[in-house]
Parts: sequence; C-alpha cells; structure tokens
Amino acid sequence: MNQPLITVEGLTKRFDVSRSMADILTGRYPQLQAVADVNFTLERGETLGIVGESGCGKTTLGRMLIKLIPTSEGTIRFDGQDISGMDRAAELAFRRRAQFVFQNPFDALNPHFTILRSLREPLHNARVPIEEHIERIADAMRMVHLPAPEHFLQSFPHQLSGGQLQRVVLARALVLRPDFIVADEPVSMLDVSVRAGILNVLREVRDKMGLAAVFISHDLALVRYVCARTLTMYLGAVVEDGPTADIVGNPLHPYTKALVQAVPIPRVDQSHDPLPIIGGVPDARNPPSGCRFRDRCPMAQARCGSEVPLLRDVGGGRRVACHFV
Repeated sequence: MNQPLITVEGLTKRFDVSRSMADILTGRYPQLQAVADVNFTLERGETLGIVGESGCGKTTLGRMLIKLIPTSEGTIRFDGQDISGMDRAAELAFRRRAQFVFQNPFDALNPHFTILRSLREPLHNARVPIEEHIERIADAMRMVHLPAPEHFLQSFPHQLSGGQLQRVVLARALVLRPDFIVADEPVSMLDVSVRAGILNVLREVRDKMGLAAVFISHDLALVRYVCARTLTMYLGAVVEDGPTADIVGNPLHPYTKALVQAVPIPRVDQSHDPLPIIGGVPDARNPPSGCRFRDRCPMAQARCGSEVPLLRDVGGGRRVACHFV
C-alpha cells in the first residue's frame, strides 16, 4: 500500500504575544496557540478543504505544511520524510514539489517585475536549467488560460486585472510542476464575477497534473465546489473531518452545523451571512477549558467544561470532536 503524500501528526503552533505589565510583574510569558494538535493525511491527487472563521488557524496550518513557518510541536512528513529535518539538498527538492498560492494577488507579485520575470524567479531559485524556462512558462500559462505569451509577459502587475493577476500567481506556482499546492483563500480578494473562472482553473489543473492540494477558505460553498474532503477548524483545533458531500449534507459537529446553516444552499456566488451561533470567537491566548466551542455551543453541558473531546472515528470516513456525537 502506498504511503500518503502528506502525514501530519500532533501539529501545534504557538506564537509569543506582547506582555502586559501584570505579565512582567509575575514573570509570565503569554503565548497564543494558533494550531492545536492537528492530525491528518493527504493522499496523492486528493484535494482537502480547510474551513472555519477568521483566526481559527487555517492559514498558519497551511504555511507550516509548506515550511514557510516552523512548527512548535509535531511532525509533517512529505513523501515519508520529516520536512523539519531536511538538509539543504532535500529542502531544495521539497521547494520544487510543494508550492503556496497566496491570498492577495496584488501583494504576491513584485510590482517592479514584469510578468516574465515573476514567472522566471521560482525557476531560478529552484535551479531549473535556463533552457527549460520558456517551455515551462508557456505550459503554465496555458494551464491557467492566460493570453499568448508574446502579448502578456512584458506587462507589469498594475496593468492586469485581479483575475489575471491571480492566474499569474497560480502559474508561478505551477512552473515548477509541483506535486502539492496550498491555496490560501485564492479567490477572496476577487469579484464574484471572476471567482468561478479561477475555481474552474484550480479544478482543471488538479485533474490534469494529479496534484494533491489543500484549499483554505472561510466559505464552505467554495470548498464544496473544489474539494472532495474537508476539515473544519475552530480556535486552532480540528473539530470535524470527512467527505465534503457528507459534511455539507449531514454535519455532525455543532460548529460545522452553524457553518452549513450560514450557507444553506452552497453556491460559488453565495453571500456571507453571520454565523447562527451566539457570541464571538474566544481569545486564543486564553481558550476555554475542555471543549473550545462550549461557550457558543447550544448543546454544551457540564462535561464540556472539564473534558477535552477527542477527534474520533465515527464511521464512513468521518472524525468528530464532540462528546455527544
């Protein structure tokens, strides 16, 4: 049996935060736990959605998967190798095979670089032979449906639309012909009118290249359109995992139910209504004891305040972290 492309075990990320006068006087060094004990696998060719409210740890998790930021605890194995222990040669090979698509295309490209230079930069960094550059760039541009190179490559970012820029950002990731990409809210900065086009490109590229992909979004409708499997995150922890169709059709965790209720008929152009749950997300520097969702959960009982619910298998390829499921 082939091993998963990505294996995540016990992944945790903590950030130091500013100290108050009380912290200084008592000698405390407060930390924010952005990601808490996350475990999952990703198969070759699989697309995994990660959903949740802003601040739930989605982007931090995605950046750790690509080794843009270090972990605090836990391991990430890529094709069987722990990415934290890679030597220089292994890390260079990893950078060729794993790419990140940033949220804001206007910030992802250097405004002083032509599109040609922006697309060539990752090829130079990965030491791809220069004679391969033009062919790889042309292939990537075709895959994301950009105009003919002779009419486009000498343009600067400010001369392009938001949709064209996001296609350039995606092409920049694809020129290295990776095995794995993380796309962080890749259409959130775009008009609704162009989102469907970018999502269709992502699906086409995934199918053509056999990519494994993580698609990060706060919008369950978009995840449903792109991903076969979904993780729901709340305050740094995974609270539900399973086939996207099942999670949308029959959510089990109370928080996932709230996300689905906010998008009753998932569509690419669905508006974003407030979540039908009480209160806001707690301070991640001081999360609730027991279940992190208990202060907002309509099902909460005394047990929820003292006992952390484990993410457990409930059958059908699904895992849920709730005492009452």
